[in-house]
Amino acid sequence: MFSDDNRYLTIAIGKGRLAQKTAELFEKIGVGTGGMSEKGTRKLIFTDEKDRIKLFLAKPSDVPTFVEYGAADIGIVGKDTILEESRQVYEVLDLGFGACRMCVCGPPENAELLKHHQQIRVASKYPNIARDYFHNRKDQTVDIIKLSGSVELAPLVELADVIVDIVETGSTLKENGLQVLEEVCPLSARVIVNRVSMHMESARVRELITKMRKEIYRDE
Repeated sequence: MFSDDNRYLTIAIGKGRLAQKTAELFEKIGVGTGGMSEKGTRKLIFTDEKDRIKLFLAKPSDVPTFVEYGAADIGIVGKDTILEESRQVYEVLDLGFGACRMCVCGPPENAELLKHHQQIRVASKYPNIARDYFHNRKDQTVDIIKLSGSVELAPLVELADVIVDIVETGSTLKENGLQVLEEVCPLSARVIVNRVSMHMESARVRELITKMRKEIYRDE
């Protein structure tokens, strides 16, 4: 499948549902995942000895760091993480799965606060994305409050006027009297590549990306 090379091509994959989807994709294109998709496994590193590929699972927010510093040649992680971490990597492919949206959400009556450049408080697990959206795209002054848990609580207890968060179905928002007020950007799983690896391992990296792309878009 790949050129004869004793060096492993190393791929960092965000843990969770994305890892399961990635394992399914890899199996379809002939990459051995070494049991990565087995339920209950506690292993973190999986190898395909035939094609000299090493896969490892990492916390999603760490994947761009592993790729930037060369601990991984390739990373597979959500677009939200890529934007939030803002690492020096190449983003080369949209895998399509894990599709959702990053949105500004809040009580319906707070929609007016977004129209008049008022200074407001914004709570988010993604402070860098929120800051970039309001400061650079809307030119609106905001106080950013970073939260790690249920960010929907922020407007309910008057900690913030609005939140910036990932929206899939919107059911959690609806149950708490909130709604999408503005869309920041669409999100999905992406492939990122280390800048040096893109040149030094160009043939192997491009071959793998081509196989993934063909599998993802084969029905289009």
